Amino acid sequence: MENNAIIERIKFLMTELNLKQVDFARRIGIDTSNMSKYLNGRLSISDSLVNRIVVNLGVSKQWLEDGSDLPFAKPTTPTTTTVATTLQRPVEGATPVYDIDVTAGTLPRARLFADDQITGWVSLKQVSPDSRIIRVSGDSMEPIIKNGAFIAIRELTGTQYIAWGQIYVILLDDYRLVKYIRKHDDPALVILRSANPEYDDMIIARKDIRELMLVQQILQINACI
Repeated sequence: MENNAIIERIKFLMTELNLKQVDFARRIGIDTSNMSKYLNGRLSISDSLVNRIVVNLGVSKQWLEDGSDLPFAKPTTPTTTTVATTLQRPVEGATPVYDIDVTAGTLPRARLFADDQITGWVSLKQVSPDSRIIRVSGDSMEPIIKNGAFIAIRELTGTQYIAWGQIYVILLDDYRLVKYIRKHDDPALVILRSANPEYDDMIIARKDIRELMLVQQILQINACI
């Protein structure tokens, strides 16, 4: 096994799962001092460590060992949850709802998630508090995501690892899209696919993707207070 490459993938997992080194060690059941030695290269990556990560975190062993496959099993299409209203004030574990349409307008990225854009909060087990909830317009993702529906998204730390077939918000230089991302034969390209068959596939250069946001949940919010 390539020690340094696996270390980088472990660090990627820690970032994606929002786990500090001590928490990561606790999750996989090893001593925190040994975890530090693994990450510093003072201990060689062992089969035991790899198996602990695979079993306890649901990570693909193939990906962890050689970088192929996907980090996690392919997620299913997000389901739609109806929310009668949003909370007026945040409570512990609540997720903010932003009064923005992620697919419309030219609002700068820095302003997308400004505090003054928050219109309420949602508290659901299916939506993690580190997510954000935004609105989507248009019919390109119908019937999966209906015009005017809200989606819970989680910002990714980079575009290196893409779960093919999952729904993402894709930020390009000039516009934003909500699409399935499919693998292209050319690794420098990706296919953006709509759920609505009336829309053609789009092929874009992977390097043109500025940011990716994973769609975790689709919400039908009947009222925002």
